[in-house]
Amino acid sequence: MNMETTYFVIVCLMFTTYVVLDGFDFGAGILHLFVAKTDEERRTVLASIGPFWDGNEVWLVAGGGILFFAFPRAYSASFSGFYLPFMMVLWLLILRGLSIAFRSMEESPLWRTAWDGVFFLSSALMAIVLGAALGNVVRGVPLDHEGYFSGPLFTNFLPGANPGVLDWYTVLVGLFSFVLLAMHGAIFLRMKTDGPVHDRSAALAQGLWYAIIGFGLLTSVATVQVQPQLYAALLSRPLAWVLTVGNVVALVGIALGLKGKTAVSPFLASCALIVLSLATVATGMYPVMLRSTLGAKNDLTVTSSASGALGLQAGLIFWLFAMALAFGYVALLFRSSAGKIQPSEGNGH
Repeated sequence: MNMETTYFVIVCLMFTTYVVLDGFDFGAGILHLFVAKTDEERRTVLASIGPFWDGNEVWLVAGGGILFFAFPRAYSASFSGFYLPFMMVLWLLILRGLSIAFRSMEESPLWRTAWDGVFFLSSALMAIVLGAALGNVVRGVPLDHEGYFSGPLFTNFLPGANPGVLDWYTVLVGLFSFVLLAMHGAIFLRMKTDGPVHDRSAALAQGLWYAIIGFGLLTSVATVQVQPQLYAALLSRPLAWVLTVGNVVALVGIALGLKGKTAVSPFLASCALIVLSLATVATGMYPVMLRSTLGAKNDLTVTSSASGALGLQAGLIFWLFAMALAFGYVALLFRSSAGKIQPSEGNGH
């Protein structure tokens, strides 16, 4: 495997790790108004994600840093072209943090209800924005011959040569992401809580599992129409067949786990589903980093957008050391926070 391909895998790994880890607290934020009816129950939901939520966002920053280091042309094109969506992401992350930190500073029911609403709305929109971002990568953006693009937030909601960030396809992928992360959060809350919150989370997780099947089929059919090259690439690559089987196994594992009494196995299966789904997309996309709707000649590939080989080789050593520390910390955090959560453990929330 050459350096460009190695870093393509690394970038995918970093952003996938972010979606898996921050995804369950987005899901908890989406569902907390529905699974938690009293103030104590909502504090329980916040306590369950308390040790994780702020640290999870580090993976988004780290992924952006690796993208900047390894593929500067893809980084500059995406960050300039998606300037408005990135600003939206920053504000949504800020609002999520403010809602968690501020809700318990006053005992007023109105105050706490308002911040609970902000927490739900920012979490829901973040899940949709992440999916819409993936939809843009799959569909393509109007990259010109210089490797740059710009466009409005939306135009006529139809994919084409010069689409907006939002169209019917990217919104559909966003809704699929919303349902997937909501199920991921429900399974996490099922694992971490007891009592009514646990029971409601378990019931919602089972319902959302069926929604995943429906939205997954719709998104697959839509992707065939919008980007048939992706499926042509998948059909020609043996790894894609393995990943497809893995997705089915993960879905079955979630269903079986939710019917049983074990808490951890459905959560691990949900993590696997997210990882395998994103790996399938990456397998179909490779070697393209950012596809152009104006013609394949304008695509940014791992070769055309990569840094120099010497810098990539040196950076790999530091990345391996950093990842050993990062994944070790995540493992230690999950181990130290294992078991059911209590409202009194809410870290001030």
